[in-house]
Amino acid sequence: MQANKIRYHQKSIMKFGLLEILTLLGSVGIFLYGMKLMSEGLQKAAGDKLRNILAMMTNNRIVGVLTGFFITVLIQSSSATTVMIVSFVNAGLLSLGQSMAVIMGANVGTTATAWIISIFGFKINIAAFSVPLIGFGVPLLFSKKNVHKSWGEFLIGFAFLFLGLDYLNHSMPDLKSNSEFFAVLQNYTQMGFGSILLFAFIGMVITMIIQSSSATFALVLVMCSKGWISFEIAAAMVLGSNIGTCITPLIASISGNIWAKRAAMGHLLFNVLGSIWALILYFPFIKLISWISVSLAGDPNTLFDFVRDLNTTNPDVLDQLNANTLDLSDPNNKALATQFGNLQYYVSFGLSMFHTVFNLINIFIMIWFTKAYVYIVTKLVSSKDLEDEEESHLTFISSGMLSTAELSIVQAGKEIILYSQRTQRMLSMVRDLYHETNEVEFVKKFSRIQKYENISDRMEVEIATYLAKVSEGRLSDESKRQIQTKLRIISEIESIADSCYNLARTIHRRNDGKIVFTEDINANVELMFNLVESALAQMAALLEIDTIKVSDVNKTQNLENEINNFRNQLKSQNILDVNDGKYPYAMSVVYMDIIVECEKLGDYIVNVVESLADSRLYKR
Repeated sequence: MQANKIRYHQKSIMKFGLLEILTLLGSVGIFLYGMKLMSEGLQKAAGDKLRNILAMMTNNRIVGVLTGFFITVLIQSSSATTVMIVSFVNAGLLSLGQSMAVIMGANVGTTATAWIISIFGFKINIAAFSVPLIGFGVPLLFSKKNVHKSWGEFLIGFAFLFLGLDYLNHSMPDLKSNSEFFAVLQNYTQMGFGSILLFAFIGMVITMIIQSSSATFALVLVMCSKGWISFEIAAAMVLGSNIGTCITPLIASISGNIWAKRAAMGHLLFNVLGSIWALILYFPFIKLISWISVSLAGDPNTLFDFVRDLNTTNPDVLDQLNANTLDLSDPNNKALATQFGNLQYYVSFGLSMFHTVFNLINIFIMIWFTKAYVYIVTKLVSSKDLEDEEESHLTFISSGMLSTAELSIVQAGKEIILYSQRTQRMLSMVRDLYHETNEVEFVKKFSRIQKYENISDRMEVEIATYLAKVSEGRLSDESKRQIQTKLRIISEIESIADSCYNLARTIHRRNDGKIVFTEDINANVELMFNLVESALAQMAALLEIDTIKVSDVNKTQNLENEINNFRNQLKSQNILDVNDGKYPYAMSVVYMDIIVECEKLGDYIVNVVESLADSRLYKR
């Protein structure tokens, strides 16, 4: 008797075997692939719009929340948005405080995907239109216009999203054939608050594995619509997915600097703290969501009892309902199918409402504590000493952090701005080195300039490699021009850094030779440094603006002419002074090496500005 029972149990479980499991996983895979295509297509089509949205970012928390919301709605992926935010913090686009507000908005924006799945996935049979959508989208992929290709990707992704949802719906095991497994599952759903914690943990783990809270939401939605779990258990899994989705930006931040790691930690902290209050008030919160759902659509708790009762009284009808094979010519069957469809919609509506209200309450509570968040994550992810921190800021660009060429080019542009600012600091260090009389401090400052030179070499290679990878993708003519311009610019900036290091070496040679410049020489060198610093500051300022005027270019060229004329004047005067015996020849060599190197610096600066002027950003 016991043996027969065991064999029956094994037979029941084996009805959902390896092939069925792979089919279920494949359905999730199609859904995820659809999301990826749809998100990337939208990002490519709306690259400039995303850039404009980011350009409007301010320190205002409300604006930050709205920015995160709209970007996530636009690209349909909170994971993509948070990874983008981490990369922008990494590149200096956003401060840590700004990123907290944007992340809060992204959490609300991700509910848009839930609403799309709920409305189109259950209220409308969008799967029937999926193949025609693919048929419409594929020709667009062969268009010569990149924007048409991007919209083609979006349509195909949209179709795959709902094909995956439809396959997921049909590949989910039915209650009739898996009654034993259903009975085991019910034991874990009837432990009160313990069940809530368990399924929240399961939702978190599933999301960490597949790295998509939207895919988890779809999976939970199908499980709930099939009657496997109740509404409150499904909501617990959705709650857990909010924590699980933090894994993607955490992984992305590994290769970033300390600020990127802090932004990712802030995202985790926000979702964990939000989930804690929701768990403490879970059952009252579920009642609130049920009341809202009943008022606006219907009771999300009814479907579970409906499916369970129908599985007991007429399991064949339930199978036909799930397979969409019920004979609708019978008025009773048609009414039953309509009722079943409505109840499924009520559940999807309730889960979407749960997801939305949860994130809205989170923002309402926590937006006022942004500074506290920044303080906490700064303590949780502490920096080392200044030198280590300086070193940790070297890699601002991590390949793969942004999935579209347009946004990647923007990020590279921000990196180039920081690169130019580093050369400004190098020139400032050279001036300090020139005046340093303490031998110990001189050695320290020279070593720091050496370090900056090594960093500069590495940064040029990293930015160039990054741009080369970006250029491998599908690019518009404008994007190609921007990449070529940026490659020329980083080469010239690296030459500026080389010149700064050459100046430091010349100054080091002066000190080694115990050469003491005259007051006139010191005054002339100071004047030359002033001219070069002005030109470098002008160049750095032009890198930060999109439109360059003719007067801007003329100003830089005028400074370069001043540098050239001053060099020629000093070279002529130097010959006279050496002949008159005002200072020895050895001093004149070091002196002229400094002046000539400064003139080279001016040439490189003009080359950068002219490269900017040659790009399409230059307008008359």
